[in-house]
Amino acid sequence: MKVTKVEIFDIECPDRPPWNPVFVRVYTDEGITGVGEAGLAYDLGHSAAAHMIKEIAEAMLIGWNPFNTEHLWSRMLRESFWGLGGGPVIYAAMSAIDTALWDIRARALNVPVYDLLGGRTNDKLRCYASQLQFDWDKDITKLNAPEEYGRAAEKAMAEGYDAIKVDPIVYDKDGVTHFDRTKLFTKSEMKLFRARLQAIRDAMGDEGDIIFECHSLLGASTAIQLADIVEDIGCLYYEEPVNYLNAKLHDKVARRVNVPIAGGERLYNRWDIRPYLEDQSLDVLQPDVGLCGGFTETKKVCDYADIYDVRIQAHVCGGPVATAAALHLETAIPNFLIHEHHTYATKHWNRELCIQDFQPENGYISAPDTPGLGIELNDDIVYRSPYMTITSLK
Repeated sequence: MKVTKVEIFDIECPDRPPWNPVFVRVYTDEGITGVGEAGLAYDLGHSAAAHMIKEIAEAMLIGWNPFNTEHLWSRMLRESFWGLGGGPVIYAAMSAIDTALWDIRARALNVPVYDLLGGRTNDKLRCYASQLQFDWDKDITKLNAPEEYGRAAEKAMAEGYDAIKVDPIVYDKDGVTHFDRTKLFTKSEMKLFRARLQAIRDAMGDEGDIIFECHSLLGASTAIQLADIVEDIGCLYYEEPVNYLNAKLHDKVARRVNVPIAGGERLYNRWDIRPYLEDQSLDVLQPDVGLCGGFTETKKVCDYADIYDVRIQAHVCGGPVATAAALHLETAIPNFLIHEHHTYATKHWNRELCIQDFQPENGYISAPDTPGLGIELNDDIVYRSPYMTITSLK
């Protein structure tokens, strides 16, 4: 079997202009195709990832045997030059291609991808409703007042969720977004953040799980400053309290906060996660299949984390292909914790991109048991966006 053609879709969503999932579809000479997704659907970088996929496909993918995923991954790592330096653009492209090849392999063998990753370990995956600061409804709404956070939690609970994730610090009292939260907070700010979380706790009761999301906006000092709130509210874990540019920051926070620390969506391989595992500053690792090198690398990362009793919650903030990939990974690994179901995954402008639509029921979700990833692009939608086709090597 050989790869004969590659299509790359840089999706445009008219109803959500800042949303740009990047899909790849790989064709073979035996008529079997596979799909993958680069993990840069949000903020900046999607067009760079799409063109990086194009360059890799032109350089080394056409004519390749899709069963040789380990060999190709090593080539992408070393022959791309940039793979040995890391970063989201190269690894997003590598991830999309690798995921598509695993989809082809599993389809050719007539088994789900999770069977190739070790088989079904987890039948039903517990989910949490992710990013309640945007509300939990058909529209994206920036929430400000504490009571709005409580009502959003009630909406998620009505759908069967008993766990939610929220970033209570990103908006100030006037609803203005602040991406730098490294300066020490005032008393009034601390009261606002606590009130938002307390409203959610009041809505969910003592049994509900709250994940405190920080998006790496905090500095070590402000992360520690919020520790009492995190602990008093009884958060399940404290996610991305600080950035990854200095691995010692997570270690400093972990030593001062008595709640599990989570992170990893901006760590792209085994080498990146090494310092966090060795100093044991992360309790929950959140690799993104669309950024961590696809299944070939992400499965190794999860196994590596298991040595340190670190649990896995795959980061999922992308299109439906990203959701499918995460479901297969989490179904197979023994150290799975919980599945992230992002508010974007519930929106029509995201759900229409693929034919299949994987949504939780009563707070749980399962990977499809059909061959491959079990998902196909909706051609009526994706061909409306810019796309590129590669049929030969340079």
